[in-house]
Amino acid sequence: MADIRELTAKTLHTLKEEGIISVGRKAKSYVHTARTVGRDAKDRVYKDVLFINGCDESVPHPARYRVTHQREQLAANNISTGEVYYVNLQLDQVRYYRTFVFFRCPYTDMIGEFIKLAKKLNKRVLFDIDDLVVDTKYTDTIKYLDSMSKEERALYDDGVMRMGRTLKLCDAAITTTERLAEELGHYVPEVFINRNTASEEMCALSKEALKNKTRKDDHVGIGYFSGSLTHNDDFELVLPALTKVMEKYPQVQLHVVGELDLPEALQQYKARVVSHPFVDWKKLPSLIAEVDINLAPLEQSIFNEAKSENKWVEAALVKVPTVASNVGAFQRMIVSGETGILCDTEDEWVEQLSRLVEDKKERERIAENAHRYCTKKCVTVYTGFPLVKFIKKYTTPNIAFILPSLNISGGIMVALWHAVMLQDAGMDVTLFNVDNSIQWCTFKEHQIPVMSQDLRLVEGRIDKAVATMWTTVAFLENYQNIEKRYYLVQNFETDFYEPGIPLRVFANQSYIPKVPIQYLTISKWCEDWLRDDYEQIARYAPNGIEKENFPHHKREMNGKIRILIEGDCGVEYKNVDESFKITNKLDKEKYEIWYMSYNAEPKDWYRVDKFLHKVPFDQVADVYNQCDILLKTSYLESFSYPPLEMMATGGYAVVVPNDGNKEYLLDGENCLLYPLGKIEEGIAAIERICTDKGLQEHLYEGGIKTAQSRDWESIRKEIVALYED
Repeated sequence: MADIRELTAKTLHTLKEEGIISVGRKAKSYVHTARTVGRDAKDRVYKDVLFINGCDESVPHPARYRVTHQREQLAANNISTGEVYYVNLQLDQVRYYRTFVFFRCPYTDMIGEFIKLAKKLNKRVLFDIDDLVVDTKYTDTIKYLDSMSKEERALYDDGVMRMGRTLKLCDAAITTTERLAEELGHYVPEVFINRNTASEEMCALSKEALKNKTRKDDHVGIGYFSGSLTHNDDFELVLPALTKVMEKYPQVQLHVVGELDLPEALQQYKARVVSHPFVDWKKLPSLIAEVDINLAPLEQSIFNEAKSENKWVEAALVKVPTVASNVGAFQRMIVSGETGILCDTEDEWVEQLSRLVEDKKERERIAENAHRYCTKKCVTVYTGFPLVKFIKKYTTPNIAFILPSLNISGGIMVALWHAVMLQDAGMDVTLFNVDNSIQWCTFKEHQIPVMSQDLRLVEGRIDKAVATMWTTVAFLENYQNIEKRYYLVQNFETDFYEPGIPLRVFANQSYIPKVPIQYLTISKWCEDWLRDDYEQIARYAPNGIEKENFPHHKREMNGKIRILIEGDCGVEYKNVDESFKITNKLDKEKYEIWYMSYNAEPKDWYRVDKFLHKVPFDQVADVYNQCDILLKTSYLESFSYPPLEMMATGGYAVVVPNDGNKEYLLDGENCLLYPLGKIEEGIAAIERICTDKGLQEHLYEGGIKTAQSRDWESIRKEIVALYED
């Protein structure tokens, strides 16, 4: 509703002040904007920086300098960027960028929500402004605003204060001048000055205008290209001096832009005033090139002190000398008498304008100096590196986990645990999935953006990228804009495939990559074979369990003992057959057998009292809690979770030792181990637990202690340290 009121008030103001033609022009611009709502938000490519432009298309000048030109500065230094009009901003766009720059954006509910989400994801937010329109204490000094109606002024002031509200939500600011930086420092911790610069296109157009420039020695053109001549405090400042110069030098012509509405003092020189129509900025270099002297008067005020030196730069690019007020950015940038002329008093304006009117060589000397300076120091391509450094300072280190899928499995869950811990540690975390079908991943109350691995949709810098399966190593090898590469190895994936299957060779290649990769693992077994077989030195951190999801209780071991067998009997190394060779020999009256498998169903010869198929992960703990003993006979595991999970619930485990469980299982301390293939020893281990009360107590305490030591919270520091350099 507020937007409708604002639009209505603006329409009435434009109709009254500028006429029906201007209303039509701005309405056309508004319709164009409305038609493109969301269009610029569909740039679904992962990039570094998003500029959110708060200036309407009907006022293109500020956004050109502060959005388009800064984007060009960053592009020249290998920083990828995007742009969106603030009305079109969508919350989902926070996924696609690392840092956000809000240019002159008044606060809206969407902007507030967007910034809140960005900060939650550890992304940084900057504000860019080129005028002191962030607080009414500054804009109250603008005399023109006093001509507004009460309603118009209230609307304008509301926009200014909403601009300030957005500023205060940001981490830092970027601005154009020293005075602006000084004032903005009252609102944010740090302000960086990135002066307005000329774009490559401006330079090319200026060069063309110079080439086509024609000299007319019969008159001297003085140009004022800053707006209307009436109700203009800046022009009124120079008007007395200009009147004297035009009286003194009949060859002087005054060039202005817009409707000709001459002040009374200039009426007698009307024939020597050349009025040019408003032109597109691309034609401005040719227009400026037609004159011999460029005027840039500014009335002394805090608001004007904050204005930039654009007029001087634009004139310098076409070798026209500028005479400017000794105020703000002009004072800072112009070396008076060398790259321009600065004036404080009316007498100085008369003196300096007269000198330039009379001395063509002096005009050319100053113009050449300004041109030489500005073409090197005031153009985008040469000036972007300091901006890049500042942007990088306010860009959170990011890490990308490259996943083969987002279907929750043991390996994916480990990667997600690592991701949320790194997010808690302050990193900007993104998941790269095989496709673009999923936008967000919610895990353990953390929200993590998801992007596509399609390299056509990735341009942004990735500080650290982590492959999580052999199929994801190719992303690390093929995408160049990565600083540090990691591979989180959780199993020997070569053996996922039978001999003769090509994928077996491809999986093995991931251990001898084409690019430098730091290997990581959560398995001592993986650490050993990576070192011994591939000479890859892996960093190790223990694997974890979420202990609170596995509440424990002491088993009574009275009555019928319930034994749980877990594993896919269709996978040879799971060795489920051995488990049933043991349980089939147990007394049916004393033992009840449960079998839990996600994929395969029990074989005909298995004695199963209850079959649990495709049990959801969040219900697995309940299964463990209903059983007394886990019998686990796998002979190959990267890391074996079931014994740890059973111990976490207070149950007992009889286990065949393998490389994936030996790092945490201790025979007689937290479990009973028996040798692979020794059926009778397996039976004896089960019966020993059932009859030895002292052993039960000892294994119970040892199991709980082991599970607690492996709780994710207990190993958080070790996990984060894996990714530190």
